[in-house]
Amino acid sequence: MCLERKVMDKNIEKMIAVVPSERQLKWQELEFYGFLHYGLNTYLEIEWGDGSAALDILNPSDMDVEQWIVSMKAAEMKGIVMFCKHHDGFCLWDTKTTSYNIMNTPYGKDLLKEVADACVKYDMKLGLYLSPWDRSHPAYGTESYNDVFIQQLDEILTGYGKVFCVWFDGACGEGKNGKKQRYDWERYYAFIREKQPEAVISVAGPDVRWCGNEAGWHRAQEWSVVPAKLMSAECVAELSQQEDTEEFRAKQVNSTMEDLGSRKALEGAGPLAWYPCEVDTSIRPGWFYMEHDDNRIRPLDELLDIYLNTVGANANLILNVPPCREGYFKKNDVKRLNEIGCFIRDTFSYNLAEDAIIQADSCAEDGLVEAVRSQNMDGYWKAAAGKETAELEFMFSSEKTIDYCMLMEDIRQSQRIEKFRILYRTEGAWEEIFEGTAVGHKKICRFEPVKTDAVKVVIDESRSCPTLRFAGFYYGYYVPEVKTRSR
Repeated sequence: MCLERKVMDKNIEKMIAVVPSERQLKWQELEFYGFLHYGLNTYLEIEWGDGSAALDILNPSDMDVEQWIVSMKAAEMKGIVMFCKHHDGFCLWDTKTTSYNIMNTPYGKDLLKEVADACVKYDMKLGLYLSPWDRSHPAYGTESYNDVFIQQLDEILTGYGKVFCVWFDGACGEGKNGKKQRYDWERYYAFIREKQPEAVISVAGPDVRWCGNEAGWHRAQEWSVVPAKLMSAECVAELSQQEDTEEFRAKQVNSTMEDLGSRKALEGAGPLAWYPCEVDTSIRPGWFYMEHDDNRIRPLDELLDIYLNTVGANANLILNVPPCREGYFKKNDVKRLNEIGCFIRDTFSYNLAEDAIIQADSCAEDGLVEAVRSQNMDGYWKAAAGKETAELEFMFSSEKTIDYCMLMEDIRQSQRIEKFRILYRTEGAWEEIFEGTAVGHKKICRFEPVKTDAVKVVIDESRSCPTLRFAGFYYGYYVPEVKTRSR
Protein backbone atom coordinates (compact mmCIF):
# COMPACT_ATOMS: atom_id res chain seq x y z
CA MET A 1 0.00 0.00 0.00
CA CYS A 2 1.40 3.39 -0.96
CA LEU A 3 2.22 5.97 1.71
CA GLU A 4 -0.56 8.29 0.48
CA ARG A 5 -3.15 5.51 0.93
CA LYS A 6 -1.86 4.69 4.42
CA VAL A 7 -2.13 8.36 5.45
CA MET A 8 -5.64 8.58 4.01
CA ASP A 9 -6.74 5.42 5.85
CA LYS A 10 -5.32 6.79 9.10
CA ASN A 11 -7.19 10.07 8.64
CA ILE A 12 -10.46 8.26 7.89
CA GLU A 13 -10.05 6.05 10.95
CA LYS A 14 -9.55 9.18 13.01
CA MET A 15 -12.73 10.77 11.59
CA ILE A 16 -15.06 7.81 12.03
CA ALA A 17 -13.77 7.15 15.55
CA VAL A 18 -15.56 10.35 16.63
CA VAL A 19 -19.14 9.57 17.70
CA PRO A 20 -21.85 11.36 19.71
CA SER A 21 -22.43 10.97 23.42
CA GLU A 22 -25.76 9.61 24.65
CA ARG A 23 -26.90 13.12 25.58
CA GLN A 24 -26.02 14.37 22.09
CA LEU A 25 -27.92 11.48 20.50
CA LYS A 26 -31.05 12.29 22.50
CA TRP A 27 -30.73 15.99 21.69
CA GLN A 28 -30.40 15.26 17.96
CA GLU A 29 -33.63 13.25 18.05
CA LEU A 30 -35.56 16.33 19.20
CA GLU A 31 -34.69 18.15 15.94
CA PHE A 32 -37.08 21.10 16.34
CA TYR A 33 -37.98 23.09 19.46
CA GLY A 34 -38.93 26.58 20.56
CA PHE A 35 -37.35 29.57 22.24
CA LEU A 36 -39.31 31.78 24.65
CA HIS A 37 -38.10 35.35 25.15
CA TYR A 38 -40.20 37.23 27.71
CA GLY A 39 -39.39 39.73 30.45
CA LEU A 40 -39.05 43.43 31.21
CA ASN A 41 -37.79 43.96 27.66
CA THR A 42 -41.23 42.90 26.43
CA TYR A 43 -42.75 45.98 28.06
CA LEU A 44 -39.93 48.32 27.07
CA GLU A 45 -40.01 47.02 23.47
CA ILE A 46 -36.23 46.68 23.36
CA GLU A 47 -33.90 43.74 22.78
CA TRP A 48 -31.31 44.48 25.46
CA GLY A 49 -32.17 46.01 28.81
CA ASP A 50 -29.58 47.69 31.02
CA GLY A 51 -30.90 46.47 34.37
CA SER A 52 -32.53 49.75 35.38
CA ALA A 53 -36.15 49.07 34.31
CA ALA A 54 -38.80 49.35 37.02
CA LEU A 55 -40.33 46.04 38.08
CA ASP A 56 -43.88 47.38 38.14
CA ILE A 57 -44.05 47.45 34.34
CA LEU A 58 -44.38 43.65 34.16
CA ASN A 59 -48.11 43.27 34.66
CA PRO A 60 -49.67 40.93 32.07
CA SER A 61 -53.44 41.12 31.87
CA ASP A 62 -54.02 37.68 30.33
CA MET A 63 -51.07 35.39 31.00
CA ASP A 64 -51.58 32.05 29.22
CA VAL A 65 -48.48 29.88 29.53
CA GLU A 66 -50.33 26.76 28.37
CA GLN A 67 -51.15 28.53 25.11
CA TRP A 68 -47.42 29.00 24.51
CA ILE A 69 -46.69 25.31 24.94
CA VAL A 70 -49.74 24.04 23.03
CA SER A 71 -49.00 26.37 20.10
CA MET A 72 -45.38 25.23 19.88
CA LYS A 73 -46.40 21.58 20.10
CA ALA A 74 -48.82 22.18 17.22
CA ALA A 75 -45.79 23.17 15.10
CA GLU A 76 -44.32 19.69 15.77
CA MET A 77 -41.77 21.10 18.19
CA LYS A 78 -40.59 18.56 20.73
CA GLY A 79 -39.62 21.00 23.49
CA ILE A 80 -38.96 24.58 24.48
CA VAL A 81 -36.00 26.52 25.87
CA MET A 82 -37.27 28.88 28.54
CA PHE A 83 -35.66 32.25 28.86
CA CYS A 84 -34.81 32.49 32.59
CA LYS A 85 -32.55 35.56 32.69
CA HIS A 86 -31.36 37.89 29.93
CA HIS A 87 -28.49 40.38 30.03
CA ASP A 88 -30.45 42.86 32.18
CA GLY A 89 -30.22 40.40 35.08
CA PHE A 90 -33.98 40.16 35.59
CA CYS A 91 -34.91 36.65 36.76
CA LEU A 92 -38.17 34.94 35.83
CA TRP A 93 -38.15 32.49 38.71
CA ASP A 94 -38.32 32.71 42.51
CA THR A 95 -34.62 33.31 43.15
CA LYS A 96 -32.79 34.12 46.34
CA THR A 97 -29.84 35.66 44.48
CA THR A 98 -31.43 39.03 43.69
CA SER A 99 -34.57 41.04 44.37
CA TYR A 100 -34.63 41.92 40.67
CA ASN A 101 -37.01 39.08 39.86
CA ILE A 102 -40.56 38.31 38.81
CA MET A 103 -41.82 37.68 42.35
CA ASN A 104 -41.47 41.42 43.01
CA THR A 105 -43.52 42.46 39.97
CA PRO A 106 -47.31 42.93 39.93
CA TYR A 107 -47.51 39.45 38.35
CA GLY A 108 -45.78 37.95 41.39
CA LYS A 109 -45.62 34.32 40.23
CA ASP A 110 -42.78 31.95 39.41
CA LEU A 111 -43.02 31.92 35.61
CA LEU A 112 -40.42 29.18 35.18
CA LYS A 113 -42.52 26.87 37.37
CA GLU A 114 -45.60 27.61 35.28
CA VAL A 115 -43.71 26.81 32.08
CA ALA A 116 -42.17 23.64 33.57
CA ASP A 117 -45.60 22.43 34.73
CA ALA A 118 -47.10 23.10 31.27
CA CYS A 119 -44.26 21.15 29.63
CA VAL A 120 -45.03 18.15 31.82
CA LYS A 121 -48.75 18.44 31.10
CA TYR A 122 -48.27 18.52 27.32
CA ASP A 123 -45.27 16.17 27.10
CA MET A 124 -42.73 18.76 25.97
CA LYS A 125 -39.05 18.77 26.89
CA LEU A 126 -37.77 21.70 28.95
CA GLY A 127 -34.54 23.56 28.29
CA LEU A 128 -33.17 26.59 30.14
CA TYR A 129 -31.45 29.76 28.93
CA LEU A 130 -29.47 31.69 31.53
CA SER A 131 -27.34 34.67 30.54
CA PRO A 132 -24.01 34.89 32.39
CA TRP A 133 -23.94 38.60 31.57
CA ASP A 134 -25.82 40.48 34.29
CA ARG A 135 -26.18 44.25 34.03
CA SER A 136 -27.96 44.66 37.37
CA HIS A 137 -26.23 42.42 39.91
CA PRO A 138 -23.66 44.37 42.01
CA ALA A 139 -21.28 41.40 42.14
CA TYR A 140 -20.92 41.20 38.36
CA GLY A 141 -17.31 41.85 37.35
CA THR A 142 -15.90 40.25 40.51
CA GLU A 143 -14.95 36.69 41.33
CA SER A 144 -17.88 36.43 43.75
CA TYR A 145 -20.29 36.73 40.83
CA ASN A 146 -19.29 33.25 39.68
CA ASP A 147 -20.65 32.01 43.03
CA VAL A 148 -23.88 33.91 42.37
CA PHE A 149 -24.19 32.39 38.93
CA ILE A 150 -23.62 28.89 40.30
CA GLN A 151 -26.37 29.53 42.85
CA GLN A 152 -28.70 30.60 40.04
CA LEU A 153 -27.84 27.45 38.10
CA ASP A 154 -28.50 25.41 41.22
CA GLU A 155 -31.94 26.94 41.66
CA ILE A 156 -33.12 26.36 38.09
CA LEU A 157 -31.49 22.95 37.65
CA THR A 158 -32.81 21.41 40.86
CA GLY A 159 -36.24 22.96 41.29
CA TYR A 160 -38.03 22.46 37.97
CA GLY A 161 -37.63 18.87 36.85
CA LYS A 162 -35.60 17.22 34.12
CA VAL A 163 -33.87 19.50 31.63
CA PHE A 164 -32.79 18.57 28.10
CA CYS A 165 -30.39 21.51 27.60
CA VAL A 166 -28.78 24.52 29.22
CA TRP A 167 -28.34 27.30 26.66
CA PHE A 168 -25.59 29.96 26.88
CA ASP A 169 -25.01 32.65 24.26
CA GLY A 170 -21.57 33.74 25.45
CA ALA A 171 -22.37 37.48 25.50
CA CYS A 172 -20.05 39.36 27.85
CA GLY A 173 -20.32 43.08 28.48
CA GLU A 174 -19.95 45.52 31.33
CA GLY A 175 -22.02 45.43 34.50
CA LYS A 176 -23.40 48.36 36.49
CA ASN A 177 -19.92 48.90 37.98
CA GLY A 178 -18.35 49.23 34.51
CA LYS A 179 -16.51 45.91 34.83
CA LYS A 180 -16.61 42.82 32.65
CA GLN A 181 -16.79 39.33 34.11
CA ARG A 182 -14.37 36.48 33.56
CA TYR A 183 -16.76 33.57 33.28
CA ASP A 184 -15.66 30.34 34.97
CA TRP A 185 -16.96 28.13 32.15
CA GLU A 186 -15.39 24.91 33.36
CA ARG A 187 -16.99 25.35 36.77
CA TYR A 188 -20.36 26.05 35.16
CA TYR A 189 -20.07 22.97 32.96
CA ALA A 190 -19.06 20.68 35.82
CA PHE A 191 -21.96 21.91 37.92
CA ILE A 192 -24.47 21.29 35.13
CA ARG A 193 -23.07 17.78 34.58
CA GLU A 194 -23.53 17.09 38.29
CA LYS A 195 -27.10 18.37 38.54
CA GLN A 196 -28.47 17.45 35.07
CA PRO A 197 -26.10 14.86 33.56
CA GLU A 198 -28.36 14.17 30.55
CA ALA A 199 -28.64 17.83 29.52
CA VAL A 200 -26.58 19.13 26.62
CA ILE A 201 -24.77 22.45 27.10
CA SER A 202 -25.50 24.46 24.01
CA VAL A 203 -23.70 27.12 21.97
CA ALA A 204 -21.18 28.49 24.50
CA GLY A 205 -20.69 24.93 25.64
CA PRO A 206 -19.10 21.56 24.84
CA ASP A 207 -22.08 19.69 23.38
CA VAL A 208 -23.81 21.80 20.71
CA ARG A 209 -22.30 24.27 18.24
CA TRP A 210 -23.83 27.58 17.17
CA CYS A 211 -24.35 27.89 13.42
CA GLY A 212 -22.73 31.35 13.45
CA ASN A 213 -25.71 33.59 12.67
CA GLU A 214 -29.28 34.32 13.75
CA ALA A 215 -30.90 34.57 10.32
CA GLY A 216 -31.70 30.90 9.81
CA TRP A 217 -28.90 30.54 7.26
CA HIS A 218 -27.25 27.13 6.99
CA ARG A 219 -24.18 25.68 5.34
CA ALA A 220 -24.49 23.72 2.09
CA GLN A 221 -23.07 20.72 3.96
CA GLU A 222 -23.09 20.44 7.73
CA TRP A 223 -20.69 18.12 9.52
CA SER A 224 -20.86 17.02 13.14
CA VAL A 225 -17.22 15.87 13.21
CA VAL A 226 -15.20 19.08 13.36
CA PRO A 227 -11.94 20.39 14.83
CA ALA A 228 -12.12 20.22 18.62
CA LYS A 229 -10.84 23.79 18.93
CA LEU A 230 -14.30 25.02 17.86
CA MET A 231 -15.54 23.98 21.29
CA SER A 232 -13.69 26.83 22.97
CA ALA A 233 -16.19 29.07 24.77
CA GLU A 234 -13.86 32.01 24.17
CA CYS A 235 -14.16 31.48 20.42
CA VAL A 236 -17.94 31.39 20.69
CA ALA A 237 -17.96 34.58 22.73
CA GLU A 238 -15.91 36.40 20.12
CA LEU A 239 -18.44 35.51 17.43
CA SER A 240 -21.61 35.79 19.52
CA GLN A 241 -23.83 38.76 20.23
CA GLN A 242 -22.00 42.06 20.47
CA GLU A 243 -25.16 44.02 19.69
CA ASP A 244 -28.74 43.25 18.79
CA THR A 245 -29.85 44.80 15.54
CA GLU A 246 -31.52 43.49 12.41
CA GLU A 247 -28.14 43.86 10.67
CA PHE A 248 -26.50 41.55 13.23
CA ARG A 249 -29.31 39.01 13.06
CA ALA A 250 -28.91 38.85 9.28
CA LYS A 251 -25.11 38.64 9.43
CA GLN A 252 -23.71 35.45 7.97
CA VAL A 253 -20.69 33.49 9.08
CA ASN A 254 -17.30 34.36 7.65
CA SER A 255 -16.65 32.62 4.36
CA THR A 256 -13.63 30.85 5.83
CA MET A 257 -16.06 28.96 8.10
CA GLU A 258 -18.22 27.62 5.26
CA ASP A 259 -16.51 24.23 5.33
CA LEU A 260 -15.96 22.95 8.86
CA GLY A 261 -15.88 19.20 8.43
CA SER A 262 -15.16 17.89 4.95
CA ARG A 263 -12.31 15.43 4.54
CA LYS A 264 -10.14 18.24 3.20
CA ALA A 265 -11.04 20.60 6.05
CA LEU A 266 -10.09 18.00 8.68
CA GLU A 267 -6.67 17.16 7.24
CA GLY A 268 -4.10 18.31 9.78
CA ALA A 269 -6.81 19.77 12.01
CA GLY A 270 -5.52 18.15 15.18
CA PRO A 271 -7.99 16.66 17.70
CA LEU A 272 -11.54 16.19 16.43
CA ALA A 273 -14.85 16.32 18.29
CA TRP A 274 -18.50 15.45 17.75
CA TYR A 275 -19.91 18.98 17.90
CA PRO A 276 -23.27 19.13 16.08
CA CYS A 277 -24.91 22.29 14.82
CA GLU A 278 -27.95 24.19 16.08
CA VAL A 279 -29.58 27.01 14.11
CA ASP A 280 -31.39 29.67 16.15
CA THR A 281 -33.70 32.24 14.61
CA SER A 282 -36.97 34.05 15.36
CA ILE A 283 -40.43 33.97 13.83
CA ARG A 284 -40.35 37.81 13.99
CA PRO A 285 -37.60 40.32 13.14
CA GLY A 286 -36.41 40.35 16.78
CA TRP A 287 -36.32 38.14 19.87
CA PHE A 288 -38.67 40.06 22.19
CA TYR A 289 -42.23 41.06 21.39
CA MET A 290 -42.74 44.42 19.73
CA GLU A 291 -46.19 45.57 18.69
CA HIS A 292 -44.99 47.12 15.43
CA ASP A 293 -43.90 43.62 14.33
CA ASP A 294 -47.39 42.08 14.61
CA ASN A 295 -47.68 42.05 10.83
CA ARG A 296 -44.06 41.13 10.21
CA ILE A 297 -44.28 37.40 10.91
CA ARG A 298 -41.89 35.60 8.60
CA PRO A 299 -43.55 34.07 5.51
CA LEU A 300 -44.45 30.39 5.67
CA ASP A 301 -42.25 29.55 2.66
CA GLU A 302 -39.26 31.15 4.36
CA LEU A 303 -39.76 29.28 7.64
CA LEU A 304 -40.34 25.95 5.88
CA ASP A 305 -37.24 26.52 3.78
CA ILE A 306 -35.29 27.11 7.00
CA TYR A 307 -36.75 23.94 8.52
CA LEU A 308 -35.84 21.83 5.49
CA ASN A 309 -32.32 23.27 5.41
CA THR A 310 -31.67 22.76 9.12
CA VAL A 311 -33.62 19.80 10.48
CA GLY A 312 -33.35 18.43 6.95
CA ALA A 313 -29.61 19.03 6.74
CA ASN A 314 -28.03 17.62 9.91
CA ALA A 315 -28.79 20.45 12.32
CA ASN A 316 -31.36 21.14 15.00
CA LEU A 317 -33.61 24.19 14.75
CA ILE A 318 -34.68 26.42 17.65
CA LEU A 319 -37.36 28.90 16.59
CA ASN A 320 -38.17 31.83 18.85
CA VAL A 321 -41.79 32.92 19.41
CA PRO A 322 -42.16 35.89 21.81
CA PRO A 323 -45.23 36.27 24.08
CA CYS A 324 -46.86 39.71 23.97
CA ARG A 325 -47.24 42.17 26.86
CA GLU A 326 -50.64 40.71 27.76
CA GLY A 327 -49.01 37.32 28.24
CA TYR A 328 -49.90 35.20 25.19
CA PHE A 329 -48.84 34.52 21.60
CA LYS A 330 -50.54 36.81 19.09
CA LYS A 331 -52.84 35.21 16.52
CA ASN A 332 -50.46 35.69 13.57
CA ASP A 333 -47.71 33.79 15.39
CA VAL A 334 -50.11 30.99 16.36
CA LYS A 335 -51.40 30.75 12.79
CA ARG A 336 -47.87 30.39 11.43
CA LEU A 337 -46.98 27.71 13.99
CA ASN A 338 -50.08 25.73 13.00
CA GLU A 339 -49.12 26.03 9.34
CA ILE A 340 -45.62 24.73 10.02
CA GLY A 341 -47.02 21.75 11.91
CA CYS A 342 -49.54 20.98 9.17
CA PHE A 343 -46.79 20.94 6.55
CA ILE A 344 -44.60 18.58 8.58
CA ARG A 345 -47.45 16.19 9.36
CA ASP A 346 -49.00 16.25 5.89
CA THR A 347 -45.68 15.74 4.12
CA PHE A 348 -43.80 13.26 6.28
CA SER A 349 -46.44 11.15 8.03
CA TYR A 350 -46.56 8.40 5.41
CA ASN A 351 -43.49 6.77 3.90
CA LEU A 352 -44.33 5.63 0.37
CA ALA A 353 -41.53 3.04 0.56
CA GLU A 354 -42.96 1.40 3.66
CA ASP A 355 -43.93 -1.76 1.73
CA ALA A 356 -41.29 -1.52 -1.00
CA ILE A 357 -38.93 -4.37 -1.84
CA ILE A 358 -35.47 -3.15 -0.80
CA GLN A 359 -32.20 -4.50 -2.15
CA ALA A 360 -28.60 -3.43 -1.48
CA ASP A 361 -25.51 -4.36 -3.49
CA SER A 362 -23.68 -5.20 -0.25
CA CYS A 363 -24.43 -5.61 3.42
CA ALA A 364 -22.26 -6.02 6.49
CA GLU A 365 -22.89 -8.88 8.89
CA ASP A 366 -24.08 -6.44 11.56
CA GLY A 367 -26.36 -4.48 9.22
CA LEU A 368 -29.74 -5.43 7.73
CA VAL A 369 -31.20 -3.60 4.74
CA GLU A 370 -34.76 -4.15 6.03
CA ALA A 371 -33.91 -1.91 9.01
CA VAL A 372 -34.08 1.23 6.85
CA ARG A 373 -37.90 1.03 6.80
CA SER A 374 -38.06 2.43 10.33
CA GLN A 375 -36.65 5.58 11.95
CA ASN A 376 -36.12 3.86 15.27
CA MET A 377 -32.57 3.19 16.43
CA ASP A 378 -32.93 -0.57 16.85
CA GLY A 379 -31.26 -1.41 13.56
CA TYR A 380 -29.40 -0.10 10.53
CA TRP A 381 -28.00 -1.07 7.15
CA LYS A 382 -24.24 -0.99 6.64
CA ALA A 383 -22.19 -1.70 3.54
CA ALA A 384 -19.81 -4.64 3.58
CA ALA A 385 -16.33 -4.21 5.04
CA GLY A 386 -13.98 -2.34 2.76
CA LYS A 387 -16.79 -0.81 0.66
CA GLU A 388 -16.90 2.98 0.34
CA THR A 389 -19.68 3.02 -2.29
CA ALA A 390 -23.09 1.37 -2.31
CA GLU A 391 -26.47 1.20 -4.04
CA LEU A 392 -29.88 0.64 -2.45
CA GLU A 393 -32.87 0.03 -4.69
CA PHE A 394 -36.48 0.53 -3.59
CA MET A 395 -39.10 -1.20 -5.75
CA PHE A 396 -42.63 0.05 -5.07
CA SER A 397 -45.72 -2.15 -5.28
CA SER A 398 -47.22 0.34 -7.75
CA GLU A 399 -46.28 3.61 -9.41
CA LYS A 400 -45.86 6.45 -6.90
CA THR A 401 -45.47 10.22 -7.14
CA ILE A 402 -42.58 11.45 -4.98
CA ASP A 403 -40.89 14.81 -4.39
CA TYR A 404 -39.00 14.22 -1.12
CA CYS A 405 -36.48 11.68 0.07
CA MET A 406 -35.41 11.44 3.72
CA LEU A 407 -32.12 9.76 4.63
CA MET A 408 -30.70 9.15 8.10
CA GLU A 409 -27.29 7.72 8.92
CA ASP A 410 -26.66 5.61 11.99
CA ILE A 411 -24.61 8.36 13.62
CA ARG A 412 -23.70 6.07 16.51
CA GLN A 413 -21.08 4.93 13.97
CA SER A 414 -20.12 8.52 13.13
CA GLN A 415 -20.97 10.55 10.04
CA ARG A 416 -19.69 8.78 6.95
CA ILE A 417 -21.54 9.61 3.72
CA GLU A 418 -19.78 12.33 1.70
CA LYS A 419 -21.56 12.19 -1.67
CA PHE A 420 -24.74 10.52 -2.89
CA ARG A 421 -27.34 10.59 -5.68
CA ILE A 422 -31.01 9.71 -6.00
CA LEU A 423 -32.25 8.17 -9.25
CA TYR A 424 -35.73 7.14 -10.37
CA ARG A 425 -36.80 4.63 -13.00
CA THR A 426 -38.75 5.96 -15.97
CA GLU A 427 -39.55 3.97 -19.11
CA GLY A 428 -37.05 1.32 -18.07
CA ALA A 429 -34.11 3.75 -17.65
CA TRP A 430 -32.61 5.42 -14.58
CA GLU A 431 -32.54 9.22 -14.33
CA GLU A 432 -30.92 11.34 -11.61
CA ILE A 433 -33.20 13.68 -9.64
CA PHE A 434 -30.94 14.74 -6.76
CA GLU A 435 -27.27 14.99 -5.84
CA GLY A 436 -26.10 15.61 -2.29
CA THR A 437 -23.13 15.54 0.05
CA ALA A 438 -23.33 15.21 3.85
CA VAL A 439 -26.25 13.28 5.38
CA GLY A 440 -25.66 12.89 9.12
CA HIS A 441 -28.64 12.57 11.45
CA LYS A 442 -31.12 13.57 8.75
CA LYS A 443 -31.09 14.77 5.16
CA ILE A 444 -34.33 15.84 3.46
CA CYS A 445 -33.90 15.98 -0.32
CA ARG A 446 -36.32 18.07 -2.39
CA PHE A 447 -36.91 17.70 -6.11
CA GLU A 448 -39.59 18.17 -8.76
CA PRO A 449 -42.37 15.54 -8.48
CA VAL A 450 -41.76 12.36 -10.46
CA LYS A 451 -43.86 9.26 -11.04
CA THR A 452 -41.98 6.02 -10.70
CA ASP A 453 -42.13 2.41 -9.58
CA ALA A 454 -38.51 2.27 -8.37
CA VAL A 455 -35.86 4.53 -6.82
CA LYS A 456 -32.16 4.13 -6.14
CA VAL A 457 -29.96 5.73 -3.50
CA VAL A 458 -26.42 5.65 -4.82
CA ILE A 459 -23.62 6.42 -2.34
CA ASP A 460 -20.59 7.52 -4.35
CA GLU A 461 -18.19 8.57 -1.58
CA SER A 462 -17.99 7.80 2.11
CA ARG A 463 -15.61 7.51 5.03
CA SER A 464 -15.25 3.74 5.15
CA CYS A 465 -18.37 1.57 4.81
CA PRO A 466 -21.46 3.83 4.85
CA THR A 467 -24.54 3.30 7.02
CA LEU A 468 -28.22 4.17 6.79
CA ARG A 469 -30.64 3.98 9.67
CA PHE A 470 -33.61 5.09 7.55
CA ALA A 471 -34.61 5.86 3.96
CA GLY A 472 -38.08 7.15 3.11
CA PHE A 473 -39.87 8.69 0.13
CA TYR A 474 -42.75 11.14 0.31
CA TYR A 475 -45.10 13.28 -1.69
CA GLY A 476 -45.94 16.73 -0.38
CA TYR A 477 -48.86 18.51 -1.98
CA TYR A 478 -47.32 21.81 -0.83
CA VAL A 479 -43.67 22.43 -1.67
CA PRO A 480 -42.15 25.68 -0.34
CA GLU A 481 -40.18 27.79 -2.73
CA VAL A 482 -36.48 26.95 -2.60
CA LYS A 483 -34.55 30.04 -1.56
CA THR A 484 -31.16 30.96 -2.92
CA ARG A 485 -28.50 30.66 -0.23
CA SER A 486 -27.19 34.19 0.07
CA ARG A 487 -24.34 35.41 2.19
